[in-house]
Amino acid sequence: MVHLSRRNLLKSLGAFASLSQASTVLAQQQAQPGSPAATFGYEDVVRRARDLAAAPFDPRQNQLPEALAKLEFDTWRDIRFKPDRALLGSGGGPFRMHMFHLGFLFQKPVTVHIIRDGVATPVRYSSQLFDYGKNRFDKPLPVNVGFAGFRLHYPLNDPKIHDELIAFLGASYFRFLGRGQRYGISARALAIDIGSNQEEFPVFREFWVEMPDKEATRAVIYGLLDSPSATGAYQFFVYPSEETTVEVVATVIARKPIAKLGVAPLTSMFFMGENDRRFIDDFRPEVHDSDGLLINSGSGEWIWRPLRNPKELAVSAFIEKDVKGFGLMQRDRTFEHYEDLEAAYELRPSYWVEPRDGWGEGHVELVELPTADEANDNIVVAWVPKQAPEPGQQAVFRYGIRAITDATALHSGGIATNSYQAAPRAVGSPEPVRPGTRRLLVDFDEGDLAYYLGDPSRVQIDASISAGRILRTFLVPNTKIQGFRAGVDVEIPVGQTADVRVFLRAGTKALTETWIYPWKGE
Repeated sequence: MVHLSRRNLLKSLGAFASLSQASTVLAQQQAQPGSPAATFGYEDVVRRARDLAAAPFDPRQNQLPEALAKLEFDTWRDIRFKPDRALLGSGGGPFRMHMFHLGFLFQKPVTVHIIRDGVATPVRYSSQLFDYGKNRFDKPLPVNVGFAGFRLHYPLNDPKIHDELIAFLGASYFRFLGRGQRYGISARALAIDIGSNQEEFPVFREFWVEMPDKEATRAVIYGLLDSPSATGAYQFFVYPSEETTVEVVATVIARKPIAKLGVAPLTSMFFMGENDRRFIDDFRPEVHDSDGLLINSGSGEWIWRPLRNPKELAVSAFIEKDVKGFGLMQRDRTFEHYEDLEAAYELRPSYWVEPRDGWGEGHVELVELPTADEANDNIVVAWVPKQAPEPGQQAVFRYGIRAITDATALHSGGIATNSYQAAPRAVGSPEPVRPGTRRLLVDFDEGDLAYYLGDPSRVQIDASISAGRILRTFLVPNTKIQGFRAGVDVEIPVGQTADVRVFLRAGTKALTETWIYPWKGE
C-alpha cells in the first residue's frame, strides 16, 4: 500500500496513460459544414471506454520538458492560472474554469474539452494563460505542453466572488467544497486492490465540460478513466450549495481479472485524536481531516468506527448488502480541540456516499496506514462489491457524494462523539494491569438521550466482543453533553485483535448507533 503525501500532492499516483487524439478528430468532423448534427454526451464516453478496454493498456510516457519536470512543489505551485483568462464565462453562466499547469509530480497531460452546442472542442494550451511567478525558463515552453487538470469556480460563499468549487488533479482524485469549508478529504473515481502492494491508481485521460448557460445551477463533467486492469466512463453533475453534492454515474469495464474493485473511494488523513495519543510531542490536541467512518447498513443499523493511526497496516471489512450510505466524517468541529490557526481542521468537510440504486452484496473496506506525521493521506475507504466484472464485462454504479459540515445530523439516533482508552483501573490507583486488558470509553449524546437523564436506570449498555472477553461495563450520566459515558473493560489474548461493539438501548429499543473499535491485546 502506498502512502499518499499531502504536501507532494498525492505522490506516487501511478503513470498517466498516453494522450488520445480521437476527441480532437471528432470535434473537427462535427464542425465541418454539411456534417450530420451530433451531440456529444455520456454514451460517447462509454463507447470510448469500451474501445479502450478492448486494447492493451499503453504505459508509455511522453517526455515533459526538463524545465517543468525538475520543478519542486513550491516552484510548481508558483505557476498560477490567470483569473482573467478563465473559461466557461462566455455563456453568461456562474461557473469558471481554471487549468492546472504540468510540472513537479504531474508529468503527463490530460485533454480537457468544452462542449458547446453539442460539439466537444479541446482547450488549447498557451503559456499566456499562466502567471509563472518567480520561475524563469531558458527556452520557451512548447506550444503543445498541455494541462495537468482543471478546477471549477463558483460564487459559493459570496455572490460577487468565484470561489474554488471542485478540482480534478492527479490520477482519478477530485475534491470539492460546500459553503465555508476548507479542503481536506479527497474522493477518487476508482480504486483497485487497495490495502495491497499491487494497488493500482487509475487515471483520467480526458475530460469534457459542458458550457453552462446563464441559468445553470449545476456543472456537467465527463471523464474517461484508464488503468492496466480497467477502464471507465464517468459522469459528474456538480450541484454547489451549503453542502455541495456530486452525482456520479460510473461505467467500469474490466480489462483483466480484478481481485478487489473499490467503488466510490475516499481518502483522508488521521494522525492523532483523543482515542489515539501515541504522538503527543505537539501543542495541538488533535490532528485529522476525518475522525471516523460512518455506515448506514442495508439493515438500517448505523455504525460508527473511530479512525486510528495504527502501528501497522490495518484493514477492516464491514459486510453489507445494499448498503445505504458510508463516508469519512469530521464530526469534531471545536477549534479548541485542534488549535491550528493555519490548517483549520474544524472546517474540513465530511464526504457522505449514497448509492442511488442497489449495490447488492459486498463490503465497506477501511484501510488504515501508519504515519509519523500529518503529511500523508493514510486512510482509505471504498465499497467493494462481492463480484467484480469479468474481463470484457462492465458494471454501472450510480451514487451521490455530499460535502457535509454537520455530520451529526445524518440520523436521528444517539451518536458517539468521543472515544477514549485507558488502563482498566481507578484513576490514580497503583494496582497492576494484567497483559491484554484495556478500558474503552465512549461518550454518547444527541437523539433521545437527554430525555433519559431523568431516569438513567432505564438505559443499558449492549456490549460484545469478537474474541477474548468483556470484564466489566459501566454507564455514567454525562450532563456536560446531555448524554452518557459508557465504559467497557476488555481482556484479549496478547497479540490477538478483537472488535468491540457498544450501543445503548432502553429495553429492546436501540437509542444510539453502534460504536465499533478494534483492539489488539498488549
